[in-house]
Amino acid sequence: MELPDCYYPIPPINITPCVPTPNHTLHLNNLDDELYKKFVPYVYIFKKSVGMDTLKSSLSRVLVDYYPFAGRFRTSTEDENKLVVDCNGEGALFVEASMDINVEELLKSSMMPNSSWKKIICNVESKNSIDTPLLVIQVTNLRCGGMILCASINHSLSDGTGASQFLNAWGQLTQNPNSNLTIIPSHDRRVLKIQEPPQVNFTHPIYTKESTHPNPESNLSMWFLTQSLVPTSFIFRFNEILRLKKQCTTSSFNHITSFEAITAHLWRSLVKATNLSLSRTVKLCFTVNFRKKMKLLPEGYYGNGFVLVGVESIVKDLVAPNNLDHGVKLVQKAKASVNEEYIKSTIDVLKDKKVIHDGSISLYVTQWNRLGLEDVDFGEGKPLHVGPLSVQIYCVLLPVIGDPNAVRVLLSVPKNIVEKFQHYMIEIESWGKDE
Repeated sequence: MELPDCYYPIPPINITPCVPTPNHTLHLNNLDDELYKKFVPYVYIFKKSVGMDTLKSSLSRVLVDYYPFAGRFRTSTEDENKLVVDCNGEGALFVEASMDINVEELLKSSMMPNSSWKKIICNVESKNSIDTPLLVIQVTNLRCGGMILCASINHSLSDGTGASQFLNAWGQLTQNPNSNLTIIPSHDRRVLKIQEPPQVNFTHPIYTKESTHPNPESNLSMWFLTQSLVPTSFIFRFNEILRLKKQCTTSSFNHITSFEAITAHLWRSLVKATNLSLSRTVKLCFTVNFRKKMKLLPEGYYGNGFVLVGVESIVKDLVAPNNLDHGVKLVQKAKASVNEEYIKSTIDVLKDKKVIHDGSISLYVTQWNRLGLEDVDFGEGKPLHVGPLSVQIYCVLLPVIGDPNAVRVLLSVPKNIVEKFQHYMIEIESWGKDE
């Protein structure tokens, strides 16, 4: 379903902090540096709209506590190859819009968002990141009285956990303007600074210094992007997740998380649908939140508090019948390897700006269903939907509104394999048979 065009009654405006805020530069560490070109749009659908003036006022108030979100990038005076955030209070961009559509139609379309969803956010991305707002908000009123709120946040400022922290704080101050924030934001990024001298004491298989697979046939990530991609969506409720866990015959399913079971199943389904050579090596990459693993990381840290970890397998082992254990154990081992020393090693690896992601990675997975994004409330109730604007080769695990035990999987795959992929994802029992 194509979304209709937005109507914009007034030009976009900058919302500045309602009182003067600290004027300084905010250091960005290596984990932040890697992401400065990327904006992450968080899309919310609410049954009932909140007044524009109310949202502007509370945004101005929350930007006092989260004042770097009102800043702009500048080149560091210490290193011309690094950016810093100039906390100058220039403000976040706020866009008012309306759209001739109702909530029910939107929710149906949200299961598989297409390129027309880009209409619900004002595009400010450019090759030159200097002077670009780091936070862009578009609030779109619907004909039924509902609203879409899309918050596009520069990834250098925050990861998903940090974005959730900010958006929940904004919601809190919308409802109670004079209240104290439940979580006090921690701004300092130097707690994750590089070691001197750098100490890369671990292997980091998702990174390489050069393209090891320069052509689309060998480079899976590149091959995916050359294909006509089709969005797919699957909901795994408690019973489906339990069925997956029970396929792990050599492990107690009580010790397998939903993330581990779904990610391993997703990986094997995609690889089998792609029909790769059984002798080929494929890689999986996923995010690991390390906030509870770093002793020095303060509560309220909203910067990038995750690392990317990778696992690899021979295709034959990954897609073998009755062998979900194989993928699950690889994921578990990779998660367990993330300790404080591994995190520091990753930060040091990223000092080399020539480092890129390995092209043999077949799947990227990121987890939004444990971040509290679905709890954001601006005073008229929690959202009916939360998710990304679109997906390509990144897979996003999302919350299912109203079912805390369920997980929604959103991923775009090449059109010529979509039917096979859907079959392997849905027909869980078929993995017990040779085909």
